[in-house]
Amino acid sequence: MRNPFRLSALAAVAMVAVMGCGSTASTPSVVPSTPSAAPASTAPASTASASVAPVASASATPFVAGVDDGTHITMWSRAATQKRAQALVDAYNASHKNKVDMTVVPTEDYQTKVGSAAAAKGLPDLFSADVVFMPNWTSAGLFQDLTAKIASLPYADKITKAHIVASTWQGKQYGLPFVMDLSVWMYNKKLFRAAGLDPEKPPTTLAEFATDARAVAKLGGGVHGTEFGGNCGGCLVFTWWPTAWADGEKVMSDDGLTSNLNSAEMKSIYTTIKGLVDDGTVFMPASKTETGPTWFAAFSAGQIGIQPLPASLTGLANDKLLDADIGVTAIGGVKGGTSTFVGGDSIGLSKDAKNIDQAWNFLAWLESEDAQINVVAKGGDVVSRDDLANNQYTAKDPRVLLMNQIGAKGQTPFALRFGQTFNDAQGPWIILVRDAVFGDPSKIDKDNDAITVSLKSQ
Repeated sequence: MRNPFRLSALAAVAMVAVMGCGSTASTPSVVPSTPSAAPASTAPASTASASVAPVASASATPFVAGVDDGTHITMWSRAATQKRAQALVDAYNASHKNKVDMTVVPTEDYQTKVGSAAAAKGLPDLFSADVVFMPNWTSAGLFQDLTAKIASLPYADKITKAHIVASTWQGKQYGLPFVMDLSVWMYNKKLFRAAGLDPEKPPTTLAEFATDARAVAKLGGGVHGTEFGGNCGGCLVFTWWPTAWADGEKVMSDDGLTSNLNSAEMKSIYTTIKGLVDDGTVFMPASKTETGPTWFAAFSAGQIGIQPLPASLTGLANDKLLDADIGVTAIGGVKGGTSTFVGGDSIGLSKDAKNIDQAWNFLAWLESEDAQINVVAKGGDVVSRDDLANNQYTAKDPRVLLMNQIGAKGQTPFALRFGQTFNDAQGPWIILVRDAVFGDPSKIDKDNDAITVSLKSQ
């Protein structure tokens, strides 16, 4: 998708979340890595509550793996995650003899560039990938097996599992988390108070979400209960599937070849959303036509009561939506429980890597306390280590702490044909959603069959 206007900080985060589910956006041309300081913390003041856990801090004697001998390591990354990737590369280059030379590739050109380089045996030492596309590239042999190397890390069992699972093919692990994107429910505390709701008691189930949205919608005056990206496949999987996961349900078979998107659980979700559409609670027609670039705009303007969004507060507050009025809670299920969609980018050693030991030094550092706390958490982003969720930076704001803690309960869907099935604007997932929520729900079973056909296609 091409964005005709300049993205704000929040827009960039939202676009990464959508692209973390396979979409594309307008991006700059290929540029070399240049040193810059790691970003300062943008975490806002505390306004919500979260569970308390021991505060983690960076180890004084970090574990070292691989070789740090001044080698220049080549690396590719897509533009959608450039800011966060650059912060990590800059921090590594400033603290190591090795230097990572990162090339940022326009997101819409990334898959083509990787494919061409793979055929010509010209891949760099390291390259990242949208996590939902990892099954395509691991199955095609584009990455080297990291199973033994990952097992050697003393913090291996603390790394967020969803990215590891998505990067596993035929029992071998090929990737590690690089950039994390999660989904949450965000709500407007000011509108909750105006609607007679307790802003410190956010919904814990989809039914409660609907009840709160309806209460806010009754305020009128340009205020709406909720909104969603109804014409954006990536937005929908990112924000609706966690409700099913929260109840222990599967949206697909483990091998990603059979769709369960017509299950009783999923039909319950569609029915709830359709009810909100039919009674005017949902912001329309925006929710029906939204393709991704502006799916957060009305919330940021203070016009939406509650909405599923990417787990980031960066750039969200403004004169129409004060920071103190932004509430954050985990996505709840139909029956209870919580979950999140674990998106973002994974990274691994390419099949053509020439500097394997040096590149592994970077990957091992990437998951270390130093990188995760002093770069990722300090920059206001989500860490990829469950044991580091509560740290000196996230502890300052319970909302940010919650965002970091929910990753342990999240999932990343596994499917070789994910893009064509769930992100294509004409794909079978969008057709099912439009029938289920805006059209004829009796077509759901047939639409689900079409999704399975797409998942199994060659």
